This record gives sequence, C-alpha cells and structure tokens, in this order.
Amino acid sequence: MDRVKIYSTGRCPICEKTKQLLTKWRIAYREVRVDQDRVGLIEMVRLTNGARTVPQIVIDGKWIGSFTELTELHMDKKLDELVNADAD
Repeated sequence: MDRVKIYSTGRCPICEKTKQLLTKWRIAYREVRVDQDRVGLIEMVRLTNGARTVPQIVIDGKWIGSFTELTELHMDKKLDELVNADAD
C-alpha cells in the first residue's frame, strides 16, 4: 500500500513544489494525476470530502490537506511521526 499519495495535475506549480519537498524530505509518495485518471479524481473527492483543488495529500488513507497543511505538519515536527508510524 502507498503510505503517501499526492493528488495532482500536470499544470499545477504548487503540486510540483509539494513533490519537490517530499523528495527533499526523503518521503516516498505515489502521485495520482487527477487530470488523467478519472478513478483517481473520484477517489480524491471521496477521501477529501469534496476537495476540488490540488495538490491534496493523503497519508495511510487519512486526508492531510494541501501544501500549506503539509508544510505546517513538517514545521511542527509531526510529519515524521505520521509517515513513520507503523513503518516497521
């Protein structure tokens, strides 16, 4: 199972920035391009209670939010806890 998913589109600069940060922080993720994957779009809308903007980040099936919420979790030192929970 993919622990971290980022729902994105190909024309979203904030999506690119989010992916760059996840890579920088050495957090593996799977990208779901909702502009190319209708099933992925439906999944994103369901998981996020109707969000229509990207990026949207989900960790272990739990909606985290977007770029702002991701960076806040990182600054508050809570992102590592979420990503590393049950990783053994």
